[in-house]
Parts: sequence; C-alpha cells; structure tokens
Amino acid sequence: MESDSRIVYLELTAAEILSEGKELKLSRDVMERVIFDRLSRGYQEAEPPFQYLVNSYRRAHEELKKIGSMKDKNVRSEMENVVKLAKNLAVSYCRIHLGNPDMFPDHDANKSNVSSLLPLVFSEVGSSLDAFGGTSGGVTATPGFIEDFFKDSDYESVEPVFKQLYEDLRGTVVKVSALGNFQQPLRALLLLVNFPVGAKALVNHPWWIPKGVYLNGRVIEVTSILGPFFHVSALPDHEIFKSLPDVGQQCFSEASSRRPADLLSSFTTIKTVMNNLYDGLTEVLMCLLKNLSTRENVLEYLAEVIYRNSSRGHINVDPLSCASSGMFVNLSAVMLRLCEPFLDVNLTKRDKIDPRYVLYGNRLDVRDLTALHASSEEISEWFGSHDSLMDTSTNAGDGNNRFQQSHEATISSSNAKESTLLQNYNASSMSTVKAKYPFICECFFMTARVLNLGLLKAFSDFKHLAQDISRCEDALSSFKAMQEHAPSPQLQQDISRLEKEIELFSQEKLCYEAQIMRDGGFFQRALSYYRLMVVWLVGLVGGFKMPLPSVCPREFAAMPEHFVEDAMEMLIFASRIPRTLDGVVLDDFLNFIIMFMASPEYIRNPYLRAKMVEVLNNWLPKGSTSRAIETLFEGHQLSLEYLVRNLLKLYVDIEFTGSHTQFYDKFNIRHNIAELLEYLWQVPGHRSAWRRIAKEEEKGVYLNFLNFLINDSIYLLDESLNKILALKEIEAEMSNKVEWEARPIQERQERTRLFHSQENIVRIDMKLANEDVSMLAFTSEQITAPFLLPEMVERVASMLNYFLLQLVGPQRKSLSLKDPEKYEFRPKQLLKQIVHIYVNLARGDKDNIFPAAITRDGRSYNEQLFIAALDVLRRIGEDARTVQEFIDLGAKAKVAASEAMNAEAALGDIPDEFLDPIQYTLMRDPVILPSSKVIVDRPVIQRHLLSDTTDPFNRSHLTADMLIPAVNLKARIEEFIKSQGLRHEGGNLSVTSTKANIQTTDTSTLIE
Repeated sequence: MESDSRIVYLELTAAEILSEGKELKLSRDVMERVIFDRLSRGYQEAEPPFQYLVNSYRRAHEELKKIGSMKDKNVRSEMENVVKLAKNLAVSYCRIHLGNPDMFPDHDANKSNVSSLLPLVFSEVGSSLDAFGGTSGGVTATPGFIEDFFKDSDYESVEPVFKQLYEDLRGTVVKVSALGNFQQPLRALLLLVNFPVGAKALVNHPWWIPKGVYLNGRVIEVTSILGPFFHVSALPDHEIFKSLPDVGQQCFSEASSRRPADLLSSFTTIKTVMNNLYDGLTEVLMCLLKNLSTRENVLEYLAEVIYRNSSRGHINVDPLSCASSGMFVNLSAVMLRLCEPFLDVNLTKRDKIDPRYVLYGNRLDVRDLTALHASSEEISEWFGSHDSLMDTSTNAGDGNNRFQQSHEATISSSNAKESTLLQNYNASSMSTVKAKYPFICECFFMTARVLNLGLLKAFSDFKHLAQDISRCEDALSSFKAMQEHAPSPQLQQDISRLEKEIELFSQEKLCYEAQIMRDGGFFQRALSYYRLMVVWLVGLVGGFKMPLPSVCPREFAAMPEHFVEDAMEMLIFASRIPRTLDGVVLDDFLNFIIMFMASPEYIRNPYLRAKMVEVLNNWLPKGSTSRAIETLFEGHQLSLEYLVRNLLKLYVDIEFTGSHTQFYDKFNIRHNIAELLEYLWQVPGHRSAWRRIAKEEEKGVYLNFLNFLINDSIYLLDESLNKILALKEIEAEMSNKVEWEARPIQERQERTRLFHSQENIVRIDMKLANEDVSMLAFTSEQITAPFLLPEMVERVASMLNYFLLQLVGPQRKSLSLKDPEKYEFRPKQLLKQIVHIYVNLARGDKDNIFPAAITRDGRSYNEQLFIAALDVLRRIGEDARTVQEFIDLGAKAKVAASEAMNAEAALGDIPDEFLDPIQYTLMRDPVILPSSKVIVDRPVIQRHLLSDTTDPFNRSHLTADMLIPAVNLKARIEEFIKSQGLRHEGGNLSVTSTKANIQTTDTSTLIE
C-alpha cells in the first residue's frame, strides 16, 4: 500500500488531532478538515485534486451500497449519515476546486484545458446509440455525482464551472457535420440546462449572444454557445467553415454509378441523425423557455439571430457575414417543433396571434420588409413609431378615419369570432409601448422569419443548384458535339472542367435532398404552420367570405409580403414531391388563393398572385395524384363560384406588372393559367360558371381576356415561324460539311450555340401558341357573343386570316421541317383548330356580320386561302360537316367582299372628317376623346382600349365610359350615306384595303 499514489500521510493533520486529545479516526467532526488538508498540501505524487474528490465520492457510493445490507437499523442509519456527509463534502469541494482552480495545488502533468467535469458529463449521457464513435474517454461517472454536483448548488459557486463546460461543449461540435459526433455533446447540453442553475448560467454566458462591433450572422453562428450546434448539417457551406466528415463526398460521390440501395441508405442515415439534432435542440430551447427566468433570453437570442441574418433574404448572400444555410434550416425545423402545440387541426389558439406584434412590436424589425399592399410611407403614416403612438391615440385625425372605414368594411362580412378578434385588436391598438405578447404570438412571427431566411431560402438554393446542373449539362453536350466536329485541347479542358462542376453540384443537390426533400415530417410541420398562417391572414379581412371588403384593412395591408409568398413556395415544393400532400387539408389554402389571386387591392405584387396560380397548376390531377387532389376543384363551393372568374381577371391583370421584363413574364404566367382553364373547361360546374361569366362580363373582363389571348397567339406564332426560318438557315450551313469546317472554330461554336438556343425558344413559343389557339377553339364552341362584338369581330377575323395565310399560303415549303414534333409544331392540328374557330363563330353569327369582318382584313384575306385550306382539310380527313360549313362561310365572305367593293364605289369620295383617323374607314359611331378632342369611331377606339387605356394621341388616361358621342357628326355621316343612296347595313365600310390591323411576315405555309 505504501506504493499506492492515492495514499498520502497527513502528518500535520494527525498531530493536530492528537494535540486536541482526539483519536486518529475519520469521524464526522474531522472529515472536512482531512479533505481540506489533503487538498491544500499539494502532494506531487498523489492523485490530482479533482480525481481524488471524484474517487472519494465513488468510494463513498460503494460503501453506501454495503451499508444497505446491515441489519441493525440504528447503526445503518448512523453509517448512512456519515457516508452521505462524505459524498456531500466531495461534491462541495469539487465545486470549489473547479470554480477556483488555483485554490488547491494541482500537479497533474496531463491536465487539459478542457473542464475535468466534461468526461463525467459525457459518461452520464453516454449511449450505445451514439453515432460515429462518440466517447467519454473511458471515464465513468459514479451514479448520482453529476446530479449532486449541480442540484442544490448556489449559482455563484457553479457559474464558472458551467461557463467552462459550455465553452468546451461548443468546442466539441465546431465544424462537425451530420456524420460527426454531435449527439453526445447535445445530450450533455440538454442535461446541463435541465438544472435551473445550468439554464441561468447558459443565458448569462458572455457567448450566449456575443457582443462586438463586428457582430454579424456568421459571428453568432461561430462564436455563440448554441451556434455550432445549429451549424451541424448535411448541407454545403463556404470552404472556410466547411464541416467534417464531408457529407457530399462520403455519401454521394459518383452518385450516378452507385446502387439505388446505397443512396437510399445514405438518405435514411442523414434524415435520422438530423431529426435527432432537431429533437435535441428543441428540447434544449423548450427547457429554457419553460423556465420563466430564462424565456426572455431565448427570445432575445432568436431575435438577434434573425436580425443579424436578415440579409439572407437577399438574392445573393454573403457567406462571410451571414450564417450558413445549415444553421437556418436546422433552426427552421426547431421553430416548427416549438409551434406544434398550437398547430392543432382546428387552430384553436390562433386568436393569441396579435398583428400588433408586427406593426408595433420592437422584438422583430419587419416594418422595412415589403408589405402585402402598403408602402413604407403608408406604414410609417399609419403606425408610426412607439413615440408617436401616444400622440395618435389622442389626435387621430384623418388617418384613423380610413382605419375605422376599413375596420367597418371588414366587420360587415366577417363571422363572429373574426369580428371579435379584430375588435380586440383595434380597441387595444393604442396600447402602451412595453406591450407583452403571448409566447404563441412571438413564436409564430419568429418562425415566419426563420422559415423565410432558412427553409424557403434552401428551396431557392436547391432550385439554383438544379439550374446550374442543367446549364452545365447543356454546355457539356454542346462542347462534346463541337469536339466531334472540331477537336481542340481547349475544348477538352472545358469538358473536364464541366464534368467536375456537375459532380460537385450533384453532390450538393443530393445533400439538400437528403436533409430536406426526403424528410416528410419536415414538410408536414411546415404545411401545418402555413395553414395557420393563411387562416390567420384571412381572419384579418373577416374570414373565408367573398366578395372581399371594398377597403383592405390596414393590418392585412401592412403584413410582410413573404408571409404569403413563403406559403405558396412551400405548397409548390410539397406538390412536386410524391405523397407529401397526403393527409394535408388543402381547402384552406385553396380558399385563400381564390380570394386573393385576383385582388390587387389586397396583394399588390402581381408575381405573388401569379405564384398562387402556379400552386393550383401543381394540383391539377396528373398521373397517380391522390384522390383528395382529384376532387379538390370539383366539389369546392368557393372554387365553383370564383375560380374561373379570378383566373380570367388575373390573365388580364398580368399584362402590366410594372417590371422591365413584364412582356416576357406574362407568357409563363399565362401558360399556367391556360393549363388550369383548359382543365376547368372539362369540369361541368366550372364550364357553366365560365359561360355565365362570359355573358355577365361580355364587355368587361372577358372581352379583355379575349383581346390579350389573341394578341399572345399572334405574337407567339409569328415569333416561332420567324425563328424556324433562322434555324433552317443554320441547319443548311452545318449540312454543307466542306464550307462549315472551313469556318473558324469560334464562329462555328457561336453558330452552334445560337442554333441550340433558338431551338429551345421555338419549342417554348410554339407550345404556348398551341395552348392559346386551343383555348380559342374549345371556348368558341359554346361562347361566341364576345367574339362578335363590334370592337372585337374584326380583330378575331384578322387573326384567323393571318393564321390561315401562314398555314396554307403560297410559299408552303419555306418552313417545312424534318422533325416538326421536336418543336411542338403540329400544323395539321393547328389548321383544324383555326377552321373550327371560323365555323364556331359562323354558327353563332345571328346577324351575319362575321363574313364582312373577314373580308375587311385587307392584309391577309384572300378567297384563294379558303380554297387552299379546303384542299388540305379533305386530305387530312376533317369532318365532312365542318368542311361544308367552312365552304359556306367562304362563300358568304366572297359575297360580302363583293358588296363591300360595290358600297365603296357607290360612296365615292368620302370627306376626310367622316373618316376614322386611326383606321381610315368611314365612321358609323363617332366619339370625341375628352383629352385630345380627336374624333374617332367608337369600335376602333374601344379595340385600342382593350390593350392600352390611354388616348392614342396624347397618352392621357382614357376609358370607354369617358368617350363623348359626336352626335352632330354622326347625323351628318348618316345623311351623307343616305344621300349616296345606300342603306345602313351595319359595320364599317373600308375605304382602302391597304389599311390593316395585322402585319404579316414573309413566312407562308407549312402543310403539304
């Protein structure tokens, strides 16, 4: 035993005890003195202080187990008290030693900078489930030691211990990826914060919210205690902050050559470990939030993280000043878990969410964000600052008149619960500056911001990765094609570079897929949250009722735009992942979309309203879609009444978005609308609604819809045919091998790139043109009246004549293609549809005005076109009845043309004042433009106003109801016609056939 380093001789202590007349026995009276002297003397060969105290506790614990078998209760009780005293003293001096390391000499040569307590904490939370080699270094904590150490300790004595522990725990997970050992440190963190003193020590740690002049989002992630835990992720990060092991390299390198089972295993592993992280971090925050003394600190931390990372909402994110995507995706998952208690099916706690938190609160700074409808100036005027709020309560002025107006409008159409809710908001809107909001309210709005900066930003990154891969693959394909025709070392280098880029991008994309896209629970929670969001927003306007109040309530107008945009993006992504929407209640989302997609007075941004259509487009029954989605549009009352109406209105509204790219944007948006409308036409309930709208809005939104549909059809077909000519030219160049290879390499590469680019454009434009013509065909079968209105009939006739000229004109071989289907070009089908439109309108033409309108098109109409079209129709097997009706229409048009020529000859020279200055035709219903005072024919100006609500002569605002009838001039024109011996037949009389509405191209026919 003399060689046992654990045993030391306390000579001075023994002498003191003997001098006091006591026996050299370890009793309760001398126990603390012995421990203190043992620690104070600093024996170099003996156990270091901490190890000695821990082992003393362990030995006392072992003795306590032996005492339990004693039969004499009195002796057992006495012995238990002594042993418990020994354990308490060991723990107490451990606290003193760790809190004041210099108090007792410590000659441990292997002493680490890490807290001596950390291995024991790791041992306490150790688990056989620890992934990837978690360890406590072989140290085993005696049962009860950690709990005794922290349980009844005073804060001052253990605060330094906790401080060191939290710093050490943070250090163990710095730059650790999802494949590293983070679970043991995370459980250790949870263990510590479960002690009240541990929770207090954490939120009072200097690194809880780091301070400093250079504080930003990345600094908080790197230096705060919780930051490195939130950084643990499978997602890629900037090279400087990259975590190990490399998830992309380890799990998804050369993924295209891996077995599907291996990839699935990687997906499952990452999903599992990340959910362990989410659950652990949620428990940590929940523990702190349940403790009223630390709740405020947690909310401050979350608010600071959000504030310092607000620039993550920008298109380009600076990775050196913003936290990683990994941190914010993790935080998104944690916040959604915190929201779960108030995401019940009936959303019973939504009345706890107070809009004043956004409008007046000072925790989150969101008033600089783009609002749904209000400008920043309006928000400042309406809600001001906290200082001006008190003045507003005593001197409301005109500003509150609109507030009261909007409130009354809302209440008039709201249900009882929503009304009460708004009344409560308004009645207390002038509350004190230090307003306290329920945790549900704070959590709801913080989650909205975190999701915007985290999960939704990750969706955007994922889309960009997919686009980068597609771009690289297209470029790689082009380079390989060029290498075959003209090999060069530079091209080979470019090919190698692109292959490496594609491999890297693919790894990163699969990391996003593993952590986010494959996690159905993540999506379910997010969808539940956004369901609450849309239901709550609808509550601000009075509930799910149509029509909406005439005045948009300020609370709704001032809400951040991203609240709605994020909900729509979430739905779009979820809709594209199989089975993600199974079990999700979509009715509330559908109601919201129908209510607001055609309401610019509520949601100003037309692109946001267009995104709602994209959501619906993803819900169209396709393939193996769930039954819930298949029936979504068919039995939904609000949908049956308003969906078609609002889609038509949005189709018109999207013409003018205010963006510099509005001309091209509208085609993509209208493509989504067209697909929806085509589907809805097949649903009897929606078709009936469509017909009713066409009748009610014959001279309103439906007429505008037809006008823009025709405009788009002409433009898209014209563009497609012109680009086909350009493609054929390049094709001819490339087919002449001798001349082609004689050209410089750079020129060949540029021409090849142009060829592939034009191919894609032609394919897209032709597809859109097909959709538009198809819609004109199937709607004109049952709805003809709007097509035959005076302001529309000539426009429609000119379009049809133009299409006919392109399809069966004299230069029929100029656009022949080897593979027309490749470009979505189906000339036979297109001709059939054009002819059906002709025939449909002829059937509905009760006043026989359509034939005359056909002939008044001086640019495209030619009776020979009808003959050529008939020849093609017979060869492609068109229905005999349709062919006969088309023949009859052609005959009527020929007669109308002859009559028009006779009428023109009979009129002779028409006075200039009787001619329309735009079309140079005889006016039949002259009107005065109020601003420019120019006199024009009513149908002509009305046709202009369908596309442009300005006076064509001075660009001032003009609408149809502002036109002033030129009564005297009209009487003189009628007298002139009468004096020439002509009867009024209705419609305009063309003065010259050289004036036309549609410019044609040099292209001609495509059908042999």
